[in-house]
Amino acid sequence: MTNYDAVDFSPLNAFTADEVVTHSPVRDVRLPSGKVLALITLDNGRDHTRPNTLGPATLMELGETLAGLRARASAGEIHAVGITGKQYILAAGADLSDVSRLPSRESAVLIAQLGHKVLGALSDLGVPSFAFVNGLALGGGVEIALNATYRTVDASAAAIALPEVFLGLIPGWGGAYLLPNLIGIENALEVVISNPLKQNRTLKPRQAYELGMFDAIFSPANYLENSLAWADGVLSGRVKVERKNEPGKIERLTKWPIAIKMARGMLESKIGTVPRSPYVALDLLEKARSGTKEEGFAREDEALADLVVGDQFAASMYAFDLVQKRAKRPVGAPDKSLAKKVTKVGIIGAGLMASQFALLFVRRLKVPVLITDLDQARVDKGVAHIHEEIGKLEAKGRLDGDTANQLRGLVRGTTDKSEYADCDFVIEAVFEEVGVKQQVFAEIESVIAPDAILATNTSSLSVEEIGAKLSHPERLVGFHFFNPVAVMPLIEIVKTPATDEQTLSTAFVVAKGLGKNAVLTADAPGFVVNRLLAKVMGEAARAVYEGTPLLTVEKAFAPLGLPMTPFQLIDLVGWKVAAHVQDTMSAAFPDRFFSSENFHALAELPEVVEKDKHGKVTGWTKAAEKVLKGAVGSSPASESVILQRVQDGLAQEIRIMLDESVVPEVEDIDLCLILGAAWPFIDGGASPYLDREGASERVFGDTFHHPPIRGIAAR
Repeated sequence: MTNYDAVDFSPLNAFTADEVVTHSPVRDVRLPSGKVLALITLDNGRDHTRPNTLGPATLMELGETLAGLRARASAGEIHAVGITGKQYILAAGADLSDVSRLPSRESAVLIAQLGHKVLGALSDLGVPSFAFVNGLALGGGVEIALNATYRTVDASAAAIALPEVFLGLIPGWGGAYLLPNLIGIENALEVVISNPLKQNRTLKPRQAYELGMFDAIFSPANYLENSLAWADGVLSGRVKVERKNEPGKIERLTKWPIAIKMARGMLESKIGTVPRSPYVALDLLEKARSGTKEEGFAREDEALADLVVGDQFAASMYAFDLVQKRAKRPVGAPDKSLAKKVTKVGIIGAGLMASQFALLFVRRLKVPVLITDLDQARVDKGVAHIHEEIGKLEAKGRLDGDTANQLRGLVRGTTDKSEYADCDFVIEAVFEEVGVKQQVFAEIESVIAPDAILATNTSSLSVEEIGAKLSHPERLVGFHFFNPVAVMPLIEIVKTPATDEQTLSTAFVVAKGLGKNAVLTADAPGFVVNRLLAKVMGEAARAVYEGTPLLTVEKAFAPLGLPMTPFQLIDLVGWKVAAHVQDTMSAAFPDRFFSSENFHALAELPEVVEKDKHGKVTGWTKAAEKVLKGAVGSSPASESVILQRVQDGLAQEIRIMLDESVVPEVEDIDLCLILGAAWPFIDGGASPYLDREGASERVFGDTFHHPPIRGIAAR
């Protein structure tokens, strides 16, 4: 095993010049029993918008701090060590921008070893250590807690997570070994692999506590005082710490290997075998059931180093920068001071989509929300659905009773459109047909205030055409959500030639208030995401109508790495919606987008494809086979031909979109596809993937990026 004390970490000094150092000052706290706890408070000296991070200089300083406390413990001066963070934040893990600049595997090994040496020292101080997780804890922040002897968490902490697998890495400072041995293999698989692959899902403090990641949870009002009192109880023996989820012999012998086998099968069916980090994490979790901590740490050193210098992490960092930086400062967004204050929201429609909007607006903005529809029965059904969803959130503990009642009271339904008079922001959620949308806006334009904003959720229609009959088209903006509304993080904000700055600014401010990332797009058919997904789905349909077997088509698209195959995706969004989008795109660009009358015949069927229990498409339904009989050709395409056609088609369409200024830069297209279509981080988005696969060169004799962004080689 590696003797970390014998390792020369001085080469890492070369990477500390730009580091925002998180310092580790110490103060002694005399507990009620008279015992002394030395409390470290991690603090980078910035406000809470810049979280503590763990770079080389930070780790070295913390290591020196812990060495000094070990000496004090040995001398009998202190009885325990505690570690907490500045207000709202423990630590957000390593500074990934620094990690991505490590020039060699040797440097990557050193950063892994330094983390293990320093954080591992928390369990080797000669006295118990306590992690008081007072706020956000991600990656290395969670691993600080895992390396401590005991852990408490603030019930209001923003998020708890080990997100490394999402970024092409693994928890490399103890997490892959310590977590399964603390909370059991099934829980660890959820935290380390499943959650990161579900759009980087995080844990609320209560969830993390119930999994067994923390020994106690306290309210924010007196969090530190209560944690210190609890620690004093542990030290004096008054408080007994029980860890019910710690794995016993039976779990290690039987449940552990079964859980690993099931997880491996699930990964292969969901994401294929190309992404490396989930499988590396799985191997580490499997081996954590036996052997020593030192052996576990050594395995993490090697695994983390391999991934840090790999192509998937390089591509992930491009995608990560888009999501963390570009998405936070949307290109083309007017100054937020121009935005109209939104104190009441109107939603035209009371169906499922409208109900999803209402729930999101009322939860996030906490303002009155009005929904209307053609008759009271539809309105009542919509309001009841919203109340029911609020009730589910309350039952899950995500809302307290008072908040749930407050939100129910903010939702009102009516057939009287005059009640839109005091709404500041009105969005339609009606049938996807220009005439219908024009009609509903015409009905309320005379009612609403002169400066009220109108928004359309159209997925592919011309926003300018929808507003063509408005007296004031300057206040209309496209505000395109993705389904499911509560989960998908993207809103495409669509600007027409008439849209004014106040309208645009209000749209961006509202999107941010809803917790969404907004990207500005011109009013072009399909905008960004649906235009490119229509290319994917159209090429799949083209191959079928040429006579290619369904499963061959599905398999051909696997190298794209998208979370769903084309026909899974069509089945999710709905065949009627997909047919409408294809019609829109083929009408706009008949030479580049495939559509077929038979597609509408399929869309009329209640079920078109058959799927297994994992959602994988297994074949056509008998009814679909009847529709297709006689409509398909006899010139099946091979998987490689289908894949190249979709690659070249995407490259061509992206190049045209940039030439037509649909978005300012190719980064905005990648951002839209990552947030709106879950394009894999490990590809870096669509354009880097198309560069690496040669599609860019084939189509327009150049690449989108200079030099091309490293990522997965051709598969």
